Amino acid sequence: MDTEQRIRRYYELVDEGDVPALVELFDQEAVYHRPGYDPLVGRAELERFYREERVIREGRHTLSTTLVHEDGAAVHGTFEGTLHDGRRVSLRFADFFTFSEAGTFRSRDTFFYAPLV
Repeated sequence: MDTEQRIRRYYELVDEGDVPALVELFDQEAVYHRPGYDPLVGRAELERFYREERVIREGRHTLSTTLVHEDGAAVHGTFEGTLHDGRRVSLRFADFFTFSEAGTFRSRDTFFYAPLV
C-alpha cells in the first residue's frame, strides 16, 4: 500500500470505527496533536482516545486534497457526523502527517476550521 492509499485507508477505518486496524497504521511511538487534547503518544494512547475520549460518535470524512511529499503529507477535507451528545457537526479540517521509514504514521497534527478569535 502506498502512502496516499495508507492515508485514505486511515480515514475509512476511522469512519468504520475499526480502532485496532487504524492504530496499526501508526508507528509504536507516534505522536498525535489534536486541538483540545494533550499530545497522544504511542499506540496505546491512540487506542484509548478512539475508544474512550473522542467526542465523535459517528461520521464520514471526505478528502478534497491529499499532497504527499517524501516523508510527509497534507490532507484537507470535510467531516460530517454526530457527537456523543447527539449534536450534528459539519466542519473542514486539515491534517499533517509524517512517516517512519517503514511507512507507518510517525506523527499527525489536526487543525479544524472553527471560529476561535
